[in-house]
Amino acid sequence: MTKKEITEKDLKKVVLESGIEVKPIYRPEDIKDIDYERDIGDPGEFPYTRGIHKFMYRYRPWTMRQYAGFGSPEDSNQRFKFLLAHGQDALNVAFDLPTQLGLDSDHPLAKWEVGRVGMAVDTLKDMEIAFDGIPLDKVSVSLTINATAPIILSMYFVVAEKQGVDLKKIRATPQNDILKEFISRGAWIFPVEPSVKLVCDIIEFCAKNAPKVYPVSVCGYHIRENGATPAQEVGYAFSIALTYIDKVLERGLKVDDFVPRFSFNFNVWGNMFEQIAKLRAARRLWAKIIRDRYGAKNPDSMKLKMIAGGGGSGLTYEQPLNNIVRAAYYALVAALSGTQTMALCTYDEAYTIPSAKASLIALRTMQILMEETGVCDTVDPLGGSYYIEWLTNEMEKKIVEAMEEVEKWGGMIRAIEKGYIQAKLAKQSYEYYRKIQTGEIVKVGVNKYRMEEEEEKVTEIYEFDENAYQRQVERLKEVKNSRNNLKVKESLEEIRKAIKRDENLMPYIMEAVRHYATVGEITQVLKDEYGVFKEPSIF
Repeated sequence: MTKKEITEKDLKKVVLESGIEVKPIYRPEDIKDIDYERDIGDPGEFPYTRGIHKFMYRYRPWTMRQYAGFGSPEDSNQRFKFLLAHGQDALNVAFDLPTQLGLDSDHPLAKWEVGRVGMAVDTLKDMEIAFDGIPLDKVSVSLTINATAPIILSMYFVVAEKQGVDLKKIRATPQNDILKEFISRGAWIFPVEPSVKLVCDIIEFCAKNAPKVYPVSVCGYHIRENGATPAQEVGYAFSIALTYIDKVLERGLKVDDFVPRFSFNFNVWGNMFEQIAKLRAARRLWAKIIRDRYGAKNPDSMKLKMIAGGGGSGLTYEQPLNNIVRAAYYALVAALSGTQTMALCTYDEAYTIPSAKASLIALRTMQILMEETGVCDTVDPLGGSYYIEWLTNEMEKKIVEAMEEVEKWGGMIRAIEKGYIQAKLAKQSYEYYRKIQTGEIVKVGVNKYRMEEEEEKVTEIYEFDENAYQRQVERLKEVKNSRNNLKVKESLEEIRKAIKRDENLMPYIMEAVRHYATVGEITQVLKDEYGVFKEPSIF
Protein backbone atom coordinates (compact mmCIF):
# COMPACT_ATOMS: atom_id res chain seq x y z
CA MET A 1 0.00 0.00 0.00
CA THR A 2 1.42 3.38 -1.01
CA LYS A 3 1.70 5.91 1.78
CA LYS A 4 -0.19 9.14 1.06
CA GLU A 5 2.09 12.08 0.33
CA ILE A 6 1.57 14.94 2.76
CA THR A 7 0.80 18.27 1.09
CA GLU A 8 0.42 21.81 2.45
CA LYS A 9 -3.34 21.22 2.57
CA ASP A 10 -2.77 18.56 5.23
CA LEU A 11 -0.99 21.01 7.56
CA LYS A 12 -2.55 23.03 10.33
CA LYS A 13 -3.23 26.61 9.29
CA VAL A 14 -0.99 29.19 10.99
CA VAL A 15 -2.18 32.79 11.35
CA LEU A 16 -0.14 35.28 13.36
CA GLU A 17 -1.73 37.60 15.92
CA SER A 18 -1.47 40.47 13.46
CA GLY A 19 -3.67 38.54 11.02
CA ILE A 20 -0.97 37.30 8.63
CA GLU A 21 -1.20 33.71 7.37
CA VAL A 22 2.16 31.93 7.31
CA LYS A 23 3.18 29.45 4.63
CA PRO A 24 5.23 26.39 5.64
CA ILE A 25 8.01 27.23 3.16
CA TYR A 26 9.29 30.49 1.69
CA ARG A 27 11.25 30.77 -1.52
CA PRO A 28 12.99 33.47 -3.60
CA GLU A 29 9.77 34.29 -5.46
CA ASP A 30 8.23 35.47 -2.18
CA ILE A 31 10.63 38.41 -2.05
CA LYS A 32 11.15 38.99 -5.77
CA ASP A 33 9.72 42.52 -5.58
CA ILE A 34 12.07 43.63 -2.82
CA ASP A 35 14.75 46.08 -3.85
CA TYR A 36 17.72 45.88 -1.47
CA GLU A 37 18.71 49.54 -1.62
CA ARG A 38 15.14 50.83 -1.47
CA ASP A 39 13.56 48.45 1.05
CA ILE A 40 16.36 47.06 3.19
CA GLY A 41 19.66 48.87 2.82
CA ASP A 42 22.84 48.43 4.79
CA PRO A 43 22.76 48.88 8.56
CA GLY A 44 23.05 52.54 9.45
CA GLU A 45 21.62 53.58 6.07
CA PHE A 46 18.10 54.67 5.10
CA PRO A 47 15.56 53.08 5.58
CA TYR A 48 17.39 51.47 8.52
CA THR A 49 15.53 48.15 8.22
CA ARG A 50 18.67 46.30 9.38
CA GLY A 51 19.50 48.68 12.22
CA ILE A 52 20.20 52.33 12.90
CA HIS A 53 23.96 51.91 13.38
CA LYS A 54 26.53 50.63 10.88
CA PHE A 55 28.09 48.02 13.14
CA MET A 56 25.36 47.75 15.81
CA TYR A 57 26.38 45.44 18.70
CA ARG A 58 29.80 44.69 17.19
CA TYR A 59 30.71 48.27 18.16
CA ARG A 60 28.27 49.03 20.97
CA PRO A 61 26.08 46.34 22.56
CA TRP A 62 22.66 47.20 23.88
CA THR A 63 22.21 49.10 27.14
CA MET A 64 20.81 47.05 30.03
CA ARG A 65 18.17 48.91 32.01
CA GLN A 66 16.19 46.79 34.48
CA TYR A 67 13.09 48.41 35.99
CA ALA A 68 13.70 49.13 39.68
CA GLY A 69 12.33 51.19 42.53
CA PHE A 70 10.25 50.41 45.60
CA GLY A 71 9.55 51.55 49.14
CA SER A 72 11.40 54.63 50.29
CA PRO A 73 14.02 56.58 48.33
CA GLU A 74 16.64 54.95 50.60
CA ASP A 75 15.43 51.45 49.60
CA SER A 76 15.50 52.38 45.92
CA ASN A 77 18.94 53.99 46.16
CA GLN A 78 20.31 50.71 47.51
CA ARG A 79 18.69 48.70 44.69
CA PHE A 80 20.04 51.11 42.06
CA LYS A 81 23.56 50.69 43.43
CA PHE A 82 23.11 46.92 43.65
CA LEU A 83 22.24 46.68 39.95
CA LEU A 84 25.01 49.06 38.86
CA ALA A 85 27.51 47.08 40.93
CA HIS A 86 26.53 43.90 39.08
CA GLY A 87 27.08 45.25 35.58
CA GLN A 88 23.90 47.14 34.73
CA ASP A 89 24.89 50.26 32.83
CA ALA A 90 21.74 52.41 33.14
CA LEU A 91 18.76 52.85 35.46
CA ASN A 92 15.02 52.55 34.89
CA VAL A 93 13.16 54.05 37.84
CA ALA A 94 9.74 52.86 39.01
CA PHE A 95 7.52 55.25 40.97
CA ASP A 96 4.65 54.27 43.23
CA LEU A 97 1.05 54.94 42.21
CA PRO A 98 0.52 57.98 44.47
CA THR A 99 3.52 59.67 42.84
CA GLN A 100 2.21 58.74 39.39
CA LEU A 101 -1.22 60.20 40.26
CA GLY A 102 0.02 63.37 41.94
CA LEU A 103 -0.88 62.42 45.52
CA ASP A 104 1.49 63.09 48.40
CA SER A 105 2.20 60.20 50.73
CA ASP A 106 0.10 61.75 53.50
CA HIS A 107 -3.01 61.94 51.30
CA PRO A 108 -5.82 59.72 52.64
CA LEU A 109 -6.14 57.93 49.29
CA ALA A 110 -2.41 57.19 49.10
CA LYS A 111 -1.60 55.25 52.25
CA TRP A 112 -1.78 51.60 51.20
CA GLU A 113 0.01 52.27 47.92
CA VAL A 114 2.94 54.30 49.24
CA GLY A 115 6.12 52.57 48.06
CA ARG A 116 4.31 49.40 46.96
CA VAL A 117 4.95 49.23 43.21
CA GLY A 118 7.67 51.83 43.00
CA MET A 119 9.57 54.50 44.84
CA ALA A 120 7.60 57.10 46.80
CA VAL A 121 8.47 60.70 45.90
CA ASP A 122 6.88 63.73 47.52
CA THR A 123 9.53 66.44 47.29
CA LEU A 124 12.96 67.21 45.92
CA LYS A 125 14.38 65.80 49.15
CA ASP A 126 13.28 62.30 48.10
CA MET A 127 14.99 62.57 44.73
CA GLU A 128 18.17 63.84 46.40
CA ILE A 129 18.21 60.69 48.54
CA ALA A 130 17.33 58.36 45.65
CA PHE A 131 20.28 59.54 43.55
CA ASP A 132 22.75 60.10 46.36
CA GLY A 133 26.13 58.76 45.24
CA ILE A 134 24.96 58.25 41.64
CA PRO A 135 26.65 60.75 39.27
CA LEU A 136 23.96 62.01 36.90
CA ASP A 137 26.53 63.08 34.30
CA LYS A 138 27.72 59.47 33.96
CA VAL A 139 24.63 57.27 34.43
CA SER A 140 21.74 57.33 31.96
CA VAL A 141 18.43 57.26 33.84
CA SER A 142 14.91 56.48 32.63
CA LEU A 143 12.06 57.89 34.71
CA THR A 144 8.92 55.81 34.28
CA ILE A 145 6.50 58.62 34.94
CA ASN A 146 3.78 60.18 32.82
CA ALA A 147 1.01 62.43 34.19
CA THR A 148 3.40 63.99 36.71
CA ALA A 149 6.44 63.82 34.41
CA PRO A 150 6.96 67.62 34.38
CA ILE A 151 7.28 67.57 38.18
CA ILE A 152 9.49 64.49 38.50
CA LEU A 153 11.75 65.52 35.60
CA SER A 154 12.05 68.98 37.17
CA MET A 155 13.15 67.33 40.41
CA TYR A 156 15.69 65.26 38.50
CA PHE A 157 17.06 68.38 36.79
CA VAL A 158 17.37 70.21 40.11
CA VAL A 159 19.17 67.22 41.67
CA ALA A 160 21.60 67.43 38.74
CA GLU A 161 22.04 71.15 39.40
CA LYS A 162 22.88 70.37 43.02
CA GLN A 163 25.45 67.81 41.82
CA GLY A 164 26.99 70.52 39.64
CA VAL A 165 25.95 68.80 36.40
CA ASP A 166 25.05 71.01 33.43
CA LEU A 167 21.62 70.17 31.98
CA LYS A 168 23.29 69.88 28.58
CA LYS A 169 25.22 66.82 29.83
CA ILE A 170 22.30 64.92 31.33
CA ARG A 171 21.26 61.68 29.64
CA ALA A 172 17.76 60.82 30.77
CA THR A 173 14.46 59.53 29.40
CA PRO A 174 11.22 60.45 31.11
CA GLN A 175 8.53 58.13 29.77
CA ASN A 176 6.17 61.11 29.37
CA ASP A 177 3.69 59.31 27.12
CA ILE A 178 0.31 60.26 28.53
CA LEU A 179 -1.76 59.12 25.54
CA LYS A 180 -0.88 55.50 26.17
CA GLU A 181 -1.97 56.00 29.79
CA PHE A 182 -5.47 56.86 28.59
CA ILE A 183 -5.44 53.78 26.35
CA SER A 184 -3.93 51.19 28.62
CA ARG A 185 -2.54 51.91 32.09
CA GLY A 186 -5.02 54.40 33.49
CA ALA A 187 -2.52 56.60 35.37
CA TRP A 188 -3.91 59.82 33.94
CA ILE A 189 -4.97 62.95 35.81
CA PHE A 190 -5.86 65.85 33.51
CA PRO A 191 -8.06 65.90 30.36
CA VAL A 192 -6.47 64.78 27.12
CA GLU A 193 -5.65 68.14 25.52
CA PRO A 194 -3.85 69.74 28.52
CA SER A 195 -2.14 66.41 29.17
CA VAL A 196 -0.69 66.49 25.66
CA LYS A 197 0.26 70.13 26.23
CA LEU A 198 2.37 69.08 29.23
CA VAL A 199 4.08 66.34 27.17
CA CYS A 200 4.99 68.94 24.58
CA ASP A 201 6.24 71.36 27.25
CA ILE A 202 8.87 68.78 28.18
CA ILE A 203 9.77 68.09 24.55
CA GLU A 204 10.20 71.79 23.81
CA PHE A 205 12.10 72.52 27.03
CA CYS A 206 14.54 69.66 26.47
CA ALA A 207 15.11 70.59 22.83
CA LYS A 208 16.21 74.05 23.97
CA ASN A 209 17.95 73.27 27.27
CA ALA A 210 18.77 69.57 27.71
CA PRO A 211 19.71 68.25 24.26
CA LYS A 212 20.86 64.79 25.42
CA VAL A 213 17.54 64.03 27.11
CA TYR A 214 15.06 61.84 25.27
CA PRO A 215 11.93 63.79 26.34
CA VAL A 216 9.40 61.11 25.47
CA SER A 217 9.40 57.33 25.20
CA VAL A 218 6.30 56.43 23.21
CA CYS A 219 5.01 53.17 24.60
CA GLY A 220 3.58 50.63 22.25
CA TYR A 221 4.58 48.28 25.08
CA HIS A 222 1.60 49.02 27.31
CA ILE A 223 -0.83 49.12 24.40
CA ARG A 224 0.28 45.60 23.53
CA GLU A 225 -0.15 44.56 27.16
CA ASN A 226 -3.71 45.87 26.96
CA GLY A 227 -4.77 43.72 24.02
CA ALA A 228 -3.20 45.15 20.87
CA THR A 229 -1.76 42.88 18.21
CA PRO A 230 1.96 43.39 17.45
CA ALA A 231 1.06 45.44 14.35
CA GLN A 232 -1.40 47.59 16.30
CA GLU A 233 1.22 48.07 19.01
CA VAL A 234 3.48 49.85 16.53
CA GLY A 235 0.70 51.50 14.52
CA TYR A 236 -0.99 53.07 17.54
CA ALA A 237 2.38 54.10 19.02
CA PHE A 238 3.29 55.83 15.76
CA SER A 239 -0.09 57.61 15.73
CA ILE A 240 0.63 58.84 19.25
CA ALA A 241 4.12 60.00 18.27
CA LEU A 242 2.80 61.88 15.26
CA THR A 243 0.25 63.61 17.50
CA TYR A 244 3.07 64.89 19.71
CA ILE A 245 5.15 65.92 16.69
CA ASP A 246 2.29 67.89 15.15
CA LYS A 247 1.63 69.71 18.43
CA VAL A 248 5.30 70.64 18.89
CA LEU A 249 5.58 71.85 15.29
CA GLU A 250 2.71 74.25 16.04
CA ARG A 251 5.07 75.90 18.57
CA GLY A 252 7.46 76.85 15.79
CA LEU A 253 10.13 74.20 16.23
CA LYS A 254 11.48 72.33 13.20
CA VAL A 255 11.20 68.57 13.00
CA ASP A 256 14.99 68.17 13.12
CA ASP A 257 15.07 70.27 16.32
CA PHE A 258 13.44 67.58 18.45
CA VAL A 259 12.52 64.33 16.65
CA PRO A 260 16.10 62.97 16.86
CA ARG A 261 15.46 62.62 20.61
CA PHE A 262 12.19 60.70 20.27
CA SER A 263 12.37 57.14 21.57
CA PHE A 264 10.01 54.17 21.71
CA ASN A 265 9.28 51.37 24.14
CA PHE A 266 8.20 48.14 22.45
CA ASN A 267 7.07 44.80 23.80
CA VAL A 268 8.46 41.38 23.00
CA TRP A 269 6.40 38.26 23.57
CA GLY A 270 4.48 35.90 21.33
CA ASN A 271 5.63 34.58 17.97
CA MET A 272 9.34 35.39 17.75
CA PHE A 273 9.49 35.94 13.98
CA GLU A 274 6.46 38.23 14.11
CA GLN A 275 8.26 40.29 16.78
CA ILE A 276 11.49 40.51 14.80
CA ALA A 277 9.69 41.46 11.60
CA LYS A 278 7.59 43.96 13.55
CA LEU A 279 10.60 45.91 14.74
CA ARG A 280 12.41 45.75 11.39
CA ALA A 281 9.25 47.05 9.69
CA ALA A 282 8.83 49.73 12.36
CA ARG A 283 12.31 51.11 11.68
CA ARG A 284 11.70 51.26 7.94
CA LEU A 285 8.24 52.84 8.22
CA TRP A 286 9.33 55.44 10.79
CA ALA A 287 12.22 56.53 8.56
CA LYS A 288 9.89 56.98 5.58
CA ILE A 289 7.25 58.87 7.59
CA ILE A 290 9.72 61.31 9.10
CA ARG A 291 11.47 61.97 5.80
CA ASP A 292 8.49 62.04 3.46
CA ARG A 293 5.69 63.43 5.65
CA TYR A 294 7.73 65.94 7.65
CA GLY A 295 10.61 66.66 5.29
CA ALA A 296 13.31 65.90 7.82
CA LYS A 297 16.87 66.45 6.60
CA ASN A 298 18.81 65.12 9.58
CA PRO A 299 19.23 61.33 9.25
CA ASP A 300 19.13 61.08 13.04
CA SER A 301 15.49 62.22 12.95
CA MET A 302 14.66 59.20 10.80
CA LYS A 303 16.32 56.64 13.07
CA LEU A 304 13.90 54.82 15.34
CA LYS A 305 15.48 54.44 18.78
CA MET A 306 13.94 51.92 21.13
CA ILE A 307 13.98 49.93 24.29
CA ALA A 308 12.56 46.45 23.70
CA GLY A 309 12.08 43.41 25.85
CA GLY A 310 9.83 43.17 28.86
CA GLY A 311 7.16 40.77 27.77
CA GLY A 312 5.13 40.95 30.98
CA SER A 313 1.97 39.47 29.50
CA GLY A 314 3.92 36.51 28.19
CA LEU A 315 4.89 35.45 31.72
CA THR A 316 2.70 33.22 33.88
CA TYR A 317 1.70 32.78 37.50
CA GLU A 318 1.84 29.02 37.10
CA GLN A 319 5.29 27.34 37.24
CA PRO A 320 7.01 30.73 37.65
CA LEU A 321 10.55 29.45 37.05
CA ASN A 322 9.51 28.81 33.44
CA ASN A 323 9.45 32.58 33.14
CA ILE A 324 13.26 32.64 33.30
CA VAL A 325 13.28 30.60 30.09
CA ARG A 326 10.65 32.80 28.47
CA ALA A 327 12.58 35.95 29.35
CA ALA A 328 15.73 34.49 27.79
CA TYR A 329 13.86 33.94 24.51
CA TYR A 330 12.45 37.48 24.67
CA ALA A 331 15.96 38.83 25.18
CA LEU A 332 17.18 36.89 22.13
CA VAL A 333 14.32 38.25 20.04
CA ALA A 334 15.03 41.81 21.19
CA ALA A 335 18.68 41.41 20.22
CA LEU A 336 17.84 39.90 16.82
CA SER A 337 15.46 42.84 16.32
CA GLY A 338 18.22 45.40 16.81
CA THR A 339 17.09 47.20 19.94
CA GLN A 340 19.36 49.86 21.50
CA THR A 341 18.25 49.18 25.07
CA MET A 342 16.87 46.08 26.71
CA ALA A 343 14.93 45.37 29.90
CA LEU A 344 13.31 42.10 30.94
CA CYS A 345 10.40 41.35 33.20
CA THR A 346 11.50 39.10 36.04
CA TYR A 347 10.22 35.58 36.73
CA ASP A 348 8.38 36.67 39.89
CA GLU A 349 6.43 39.62 38.47
CA ALA A 350 3.16 37.70 38.26
CA TYR A 351 3.36 37.67 42.09
CA THR A 352 5.14 40.81 43.18
CA ILE A 353 7.51 43.60 42.23
CA PRO A 354 10.94 42.23 41.26
CA SER A 355 13.03 40.83 44.09
CA ALA A 356 16.78 41.46 44.13
CA LYS A 357 17.35 37.79 43.22
CA ALA A 358 14.95 37.89 40.27
CA SER A 359 16.36 41.21 39.04
CA LEU A 360 19.87 39.78 39.10
CA ILE A 361 18.77 36.69 37.14
CA ALA A 362 17.20 38.93 34.48
CA LEU A 363 20.38 41.01 34.31
CA ARG A 364 22.54 37.87 34.03
CA THR A 365 20.21 36.59 31.27
CA MET A 366 21.05 39.63 29.15
CA GLN A 367 24.74 39.42 30.03
CA ILE A 368 24.96 35.73 29.06
CA LEU A 369 23.24 36.50 25.77
CA MET A 370 25.61 39.37 25.10
CA GLU A 371 28.86 37.71 26.21
CA GLU A 372 28.48 34.01 25.40
CA THR A 373 26.26 33.40 22.39
CA GLY A 374 27.79 35.35 19.50
CA VAL A 375 24.63 37.37 18.96
CA CYS A 376 26.72 40.56 18.82
CA ASP A 377 29.08 39.29 16.13
CA THR A 378 27.22 40.45 13.04
CA VAL A 379 24.42 42.92 12.31
CA ASP A 380 20.87 41.73 11.57
CA PRO A 381 21.84 38.06 11.17
CA LEU A 382 18.35 37.14 9.94
CA GLY A 383 18.42 39.77 7.20
CA GLY A 384 17.99 38.18 3.77
CA SER A 385 15.90 35.29 5.06
CA TYR A 386 13.05 34.73 2.62
CA TYR A 387 10.61 34.44 5.52
CA ILE A 388 11.88 37.40 7.55
CA GLU A 389 12.00 39.79 4.60
CA TRP A 390 8.54 38.71 3.40
CA LEU A 391 7.14 39.00 6.90
CA THR A 392 8.73 42.43 7.39
CA ASN A 393 6.84 43.63 4.33
CA GLU A 394 3.57 42.15 5.57
CA MET A 395 4.00 43.64 9.05
CA GLU A 396 4.61 47.08 7.57
CA LYS A 397 1.29 46.82 5.70
CA LYS A 398 -0.52 45.85 8.90
CA ILE A 399 1.08 48.69 10.86
CA VAL A 400 -0.08 51.15 8.21
CA GLU A 401 -3.60 49.67 8.44
CA ALA A 402 -3.64 50.35 12.19
CA MET A 403 -2.54 53.95 11.63
CA GLU A 404 -5.22 54.44 8.98
CA GLU A 405 -7.81 53.13 11.43
CA VAL A 406 -6.83 55.87 13.89
CA GLU A 407 -7.15 58.45 11.13
CA LYS A 408 -10.67 57.21 10.38
CA TRP A 409 -11.55 57.72 14.05
CA GLY A 410 -10.50 61.37 13.69
CA GLY A 411 -6.97 61.07 15.07
CA MET A 412 -5.56 59.70 18.30
CA ILE A 413 -6.88 62.40 20.65
CA ARG A 414 -10.45 61.98 19.42
CA ALA A 415 -10.14 58.17 19.42
CA ILE A 416 -9.20 58.32 23.10
CA GLU A 417 -11.76 60.94 24.12
CA LYS A 418 -14.53 58.89 22.49
CA GLY A 419 -13.17 55.60 23.85
CA TYR A 420 -12.93 53.96 20.41
CA ILE A 421 -9.46 52.55 20.88
CA GLN A 422 -10.04 51.51 24.50
CA ALA A 423 -13.17 49.57 23.48
CA LYS A 424 -11.41 47.81 20.62
CA LEU A 425 -8.50 46.68 22.78
CA ALA A 426 -10.76 45.59 25.64
CA LYS A 427 -12.63 43.29 23.26
CA GLN A 428 -9.41 41.89 21.81
CA SER A 429 -7.96 41.31 25.26
CA TYR A 430 -11.09 39.41 26.30
CA GLU A 431 -10.87 37.23 23.20
CA TYR A 432 -7.17 36.50 23.79
CA TYR A 433 -7.67 35.29 27.34
CA ARG A 434 -10.78 33.35 26.36
CA LYS A 435 -8.64 31.45 23.87
CA ILE A 436 -6.12 30.66 26.61
CA GLN A 437 -8.91 29.30 28.76
CA THR A 438 -10.18 27.10 25.94
CA GLY A 439 -6.67 25.98 24.97
CA GLU A 440 -6.81 27.55 21.50
CA ILE A 441 -3.68 29.44 22.52
CA VAL A 442 -1.15 27.23 24.30
CA LYS A 443 0.55 28.44 27.47
CA VAL A 444 2.92 25.87 28.91
CA GLY A 445 2.13 25.18 32.54
CA VAL A 446 -1.21 26.99 32.27
CA ASN A 447 -3.36 24.99 29.85
CA LYS A 448 -0.81 22.36 28.79
CA TYR A 449 1.82 20.38 30.70
CA ARG A 450 0.27 21.31 34.01
CA MET A 451 1.77 19.55 37.03
CA GLU A 452 -0.40 17.40 39.28
CA GLU A 453 1.96 17.74 42.22
CA GLU A 454 2.17 21.01 44.06
CA GLU A 455 3.86 23.62 41.88
CA GLU A 456 6.70 25.77 43.11
CA LYS A 457 5.48 29.26 43.98
CA VAL A 458 7.20 32.56 44.55
CA THR A 459 7.33 33.15 48.29
CA GLU A 460 9.32 36.40 48.51
CA ILE A 461 6.41 38.79 48.20
CA TYR A 462 6.91 42.53 48.68
CA GLU A 463 4.06 43.77 50.88
CA PHE A 464 3.09 47.23 52.02
CA ASP A 465 5.77 48.37 54.48
CA GLU A 466 4.16 50.31 57.35
CA ASN A 467 7.54 51.46 58.68
CA ALA A 468 8.64 52.79 55.29
CA TYR A 469 5.28 54.55 54.97
CA GLN A 470 5.66 56.22 58.38
CA ARG A 471 9.22 57.34 57.54
CA GLN A 472 8.01 58.81 54.26
CA VAL A 473 5.17 60.73 55.89
CA GLU A 474 7.46 61.97 58.67
CA ARG A 475 10.04 63.22 56.15
CA LEU A 476 7.31 65.03 54.20
CA LYS A 477 6.21 66.71 57.43
CA GLU A 478 9.79 67.76 58.23
CA VAL A 479 10.28 69.23 54.75
CA LYS A 480 7.08 71.24 55.01
CA ASN A 481 8.14 72.58 58.40
CA SER A 482 11.67 73.54 57.32
CA ARG A 483 11.09 75.06 53.86
CA ASN A 484 10.24 78.69 53.10
CA ASN A 485 6.48 78.36 52.75
CA LEU A 486 6.10 81.90 51.42
CA LYS A 487 8.41 81.02 48.52
CA VAL A 488 6.42 77.84 47.93
CA LYS A 489 3.16 79.76 47.81
CA GLU A 490 4.60 82.36 45.44
CA SER A 491 6.08 79.75 43.10
CA LEU A 492 2.80 77.83 42.95
CA GLU A 493 1.01 81.03 42.08
CA GLU A 494 3.51 81.65 39.27
CA ILE A 495 2.63 78.23 37.83
CA ARG A 496 -1.04 79.18 37.93
CA LYS A 497 -0.35 82.45 36.10
CA ALA A 498 1.78 80.66 33.49
CA ILE A 499 -1.09 78.24 32.82
CA LYS A 500 -3.45 81.14 32.21
CA ARG A 501 -0.88 82.64 29.78
CA ASP A 502 -0.51 79.21 28.10
CA GLU A 503 3.26 79.26 28.58
CA ASN A 504 5.66 76.35 28.82
CA LEU A 505 5.38 75.31 32.47
CA MET A 506 8.75 73.63 32.92
CA PRO A 507 10.70 76.69 34.17
CA TYR A 508 7.94 77.50 36.67
CA ILE A 509 7.65 73.94 37.94
CA MET A 510 11.44 73.73 38.34
CA GLU A 511 11.35 76.90 40.46
CA ALA A 512 8.60 75.48 42.69
CA VAL A 513 10.58 72.25 43.04
CA ARG A 514 13.67 74.21 44.15
CA HIS A 515 11.57 75.54 47.04
CA TYR A 516 10.48 71.98 47.91
CA ALA A 517 6.89 72.29 46.76
CA THR A 518 5.38 68.82 46.85
CA VAL A 519 4.16 66.65 43.99
CA GLY A 520 0.65 66.97 45.41
CA GLU A 521 0.76 70.75 45.75
CA ILE A 522 1.93 71.29 42.18
CA THR A 523 -0.54 68.75 40.84
CA GLN A 524 -3.39 70.49 42.65
CA VAL A 525 -2.62 73.76 40.86
CA LEU A 526 -2.73 71.92 37.53
CA LYS A 527 -6.01 70.25 38.49
CA ASP A 528 -7.51 73.61 39.51
CA GLU A 529 -6.74 75.08 36.11
CA TYR A 530 -7.05 72.09 33.76
CA GLY A 531 -9.63 69.92 35.53
CA VAL A 532 -9.51 66.11 35.55
CA PHE A 533 -10.20 63.54 32.86
CA LYS A 534 -13.55 61.76 32.83
CA GLU A 535 -13.41 58.30 31.30
CA PRO A 536 -15.79 57.70 28.40
CA SER A 537 -18.19 54.78 28.67
CA ILE A 538 -16.92 52.11 26.28
CA PHE A 539 -19.50 49.34 26.78
